[in-house]
Formats: sequence, C-alpha cells, structure tokens
Amino acid sequence: MRISRVKVTGGSKLAFYDEAGFMLLEEAAKKAGRDSSWLANAELIDCIHGGKHHHNALGLLPFFTPVGKISEASFLVPIPKPNKIFLLAGNYAEHIREGGGIALERAETFPYVFMKPASTTLNDPYKPVRIPSVSPDAIDWELELGVIIGRNCKYVKEADALSYVAGYTIINDISNRKFRPNSGRKKREKDVFFDWLHGKWFDSFCPMGPCVLDAKSLQDPQSLKLELKLNGETKQNSSTAQMIFPVAALIEFISSMVTLEPGDIISTGTPSGVGHTSGTFLKPGDTMHGFIEKIGTLETKIDKELDCPYESEIVFSRREDR
Repeated sequence: MRISRVKVTGGSKLAFYDEAGFMLLEEAAKKAGRDSSWLANAELIDCIHGGKHHHNALGLLPFFTPVGKISEASFLVPIPKPNKIFLLAGNYAEHIREGGGIALERAETFPYVFMKPASTTLNDPYKPVRIPSVSPDAIDWELELGVIIGRNCKYVKEADALSYVAGYTIINDISNRKFRPNSGRKKREKDVFFDWLHGKWFDSFCPMGPCVLDAKSLQDPQSLKLELKLNGETKQNSSTAQMIFPVAALIEFISSMVTLEPGDIISTGTPSGVGHTSGTFLKPGDTMHGFIEKIGTLETKIDKELDCPYESEIVFSRREDR
C-alpha cells in the first residue's frame, strides 16, 4: 500500500498512489460503500503501520482504481510537520571512497547523524529546489531512502527496530558543497565541518515523496534498488544493501540518545554518484528523477532563488576554494 497527500482547494486529502495514477481514499470508501468520516481529521501517519487508522486504510485498498493522472495532481510532502529529521553522512562505502575518504567496517566506526530544519527545508514533490543566490555554484544531489517512525521508541534493539517503522519514502538530501561564509575569516579548527553542515540547511533542500510505502508492504528495506537521473542521465545506481549501517541499526543508534516519535524521519544516506566528484552541479532548468524500488519516483526541478530583499546586507563569501 502506498499513500500520498494531494493538494485540493482549501487543504489536502489522502490518496492511494501507484505509477498508473491515484485515487482519494474518500473515493475508495464511497466505492466500497463504507463510512469515511474518520478521514476528516486523519493524517497520513495515521493510515500506515502503527497508526490508528491503518486497518481502515488497508480495508479500502482492494477498491483502489487509479482514476486521477499523476501529472494532473499537486502532490505534497507526505509528512508535513515531522518533529525531527535525521540524516546520515557516509553510510555507503563507495560514497565515502568517491569523496576521498576511507570506508571503515561497521564494527570499527559509528553512524554520522545530522539534522535539517524541517519547516524550511522540506520541499513538495515536483516543486522546484531553489538555488541560493548567496552561494549558487556547487549545489548537489543525494538520493536516499527515508524511514518514517510510527511509534515512540527509546533504547530500541536492532532486532526489534523495524517494528517501529511506519513506512518508507524517497528523500533527496540537496547539499551546497562550497558554502564558505565570510571570505576574510580567520581559520578555525572546525570550519570545514560547519561549512559542510551549513550547506545542508538552505530553504527547499529536502525534497520528499511523492508517497509513503506502508512498512507492512516491505519485509526487507535492505534490498531496494536506487537510481537517480539528472536530465535523463543516470548518476546514481545502487542498492540499499550497500548501507554500512542498515535501517534497524540506525534506529537502535539514534534511539539510544533521542526518543523517536511518530512522524520522525531518518534519511539513511546516499550511495556513490553525487555531483561533486565529477564537478557536475545543479543549475536552473535541470530535472532530477530519484527512483527507489517499490516506492516510486521523486521528480525535482531546479530553479534560481526568488529575489532576496536583503541581498545588499548579505556578507557571505562566494569563494570556490575549500
């Protein structure tokens, strides 16, 4: 079962999704002759594994017939207000190697986890990513499997961790590889790390969707093909089997520090094939298609940032050196 949020007049509605099209859940309920009043206040997280309306949604699935065309709908971020978005750096060995690093075995290291501000980085499917005018020349892609938590969990063991997953989605962790604030700055020990981190935080830099695959529909999240195409050319082609730390291990690690809550998202890292290794960066007019097997395709267009009224006050450097 795959569910999306679709924009309608006055708000959004939930819809079953597949490549052939979509159907509002309320239309499926009408077709089935069933009560749909529970949908009035239902969020997508309520309708997937662990949610209070999961059983109701599953009961409507046999009545799903694609009646709406994907191209004619406005899809929204599946989880609009997650409390937390965690992302992984360096969770695929080949991605570490392509950046000049040394990939260690799992027993020799630990997951590198960072966060993005949810309310400003999350970006709807098909909605353009905006290249920041303050630092426009090294904007990169990172296709990733997104994991949506369904139940509160703390100190979860790896063996039990997948039972806390509500669903899976597609995320593109957009990154500014050469953001260097203050060209006249005095060098400090942690400059490189914070340059990298701040380059993750720009508005619109976390496209997500177009749907969520119910966790009950996926027994093994470590066997999914991933492929990202830029303007029709394949750039990333890998499998979630190549993760250093699998989904369950990530949940165990993060929940050892932080209570995970329903709707929290873990983006599990990207494979090799990112743009900075070849000097290929995103520019206005580009289109990306990020495919993950059994989930779907996240289409993302690239555009320039809208005019900034405070541009004259910006003092950040556009310097290209590291």
